[in-house]
Amino acid sequence: MLDKLENIYKRYKEIETLLMDPEVSKDRKLFTSIQREIKVIKPIVNKYQEYIEIRNKIKEDIELLEIEEDEEIKNLAKTELKELEEKKELLLNELKSLMIPKDKKDEKNAIVEIRAGTGGEEAALFAKDLFRMYSRYAERMGWKVRVVDSHPTDLGGFKEIVSVIEGNGVYGMLKFESGVHRVQRVPTTESGGRIHTSTATVAVLPEVDEVDITIDNNEIKMEFYNASGPGGQNVNKVATAVRLIHIPTGIVVTCQEERSQYQNRLRAMEILRAKIYSIEKEKRDKELKQTRRSQIGTGERSEKIRTYNFPQNRVTDHRINLTSYNLDQVMDGYLDTFIDKLHIKQREKALNENS
Repeated sequence: MLDKLENIYKRYKEIETLLMDPEVSKDRKLFTSIQREIKVIKPIVNKYQEYIEIRNKIKEDIELLEIEEDEEIKNLAKTELKELEEKKELLLNELKSLMIPKDKKDEKNAIVEIRAGTGGEEAALFAKDLFRMYSRYAERMGWKVRVVDSHPTDLGGFKEIVSVIEGNGVYGMLKFESGVHRVQRVPTTESGGRIHTSTATVAVLPEVDEVDITIDNNEIKMEFYNASGPGGQNVNKVATAVRLIHIPTGIVVTCQEERSQYQNRLRAMEILRAKIYSIEKEKRDKELKQTRRSQIGTGERSEKIRTYNFPQNRVTDHRINLTSYNLDQVMDGYLDTFIDKLHIKQREKALNENS
């Protein structure tokens, strides 16, 4: 590990030199890439420099003990040596944690797609509840939620709702929410009081910058139509809604929540980039035969990750066998217990794989 740390330190010095090169600053893609790299390795370098200082002091104290004859000074050196050794061990553990490969996408905004699954109108109402849950969590975290597309039902639910959540480290916090969410409750549409089971799927994608992926505009079919939702006085009068069709992949993205055609087009492109990036990454992973999972569980939409049982006020995350009897609080956006435990589990897994 120390050899790796030394190489990281050398790379840090190289990057510092590159950032001062005027030619590098002219290359936007290269400059952005270098800035991201230095942001990732700087905390490691700072901790490694602290480790080097402690290691040098330990060496000095050992040398002092070998030549010093004064017992009082030797005792002081021994006491300091013990403290330094403890600090050294703590620093090594911290460095080990920092050396766990970081997902560069964790700091990005997140695109959250929620779709009603099995259960008809009740599933659509549950999709609405999930959207509110994530919106409340985002509000508590100081994040901003922008709805870019939605398909409401007659009873106020959503067949589908797509939003972009903006803030520091949003994707990293929410990425384990991808999967099938199951609800067990008496639907408002049920007169007999029977408990029904319905589902909604959640997909969390990192927002992708233009520098991350290039899309040929000639491969995009763009259509405009009248928006059917919020958007001001021009709704249903001016074709502000945008539909993008990526011809090579067949991906269709719509956006109608913004007031202008231009804004809807920008938002639709954000989502299209994220979807294409996700597909390309999956292809690369398969080609490289990378079987290691980057998320707890598979993250597939077919996998039931969490159950919300209203009669028992219970929420269970099946990936970590965690049950909470505070469903009302969870639905109000208090997701910290589940999100924290999922990240702890993932970190333990990564530490074991890197040990």
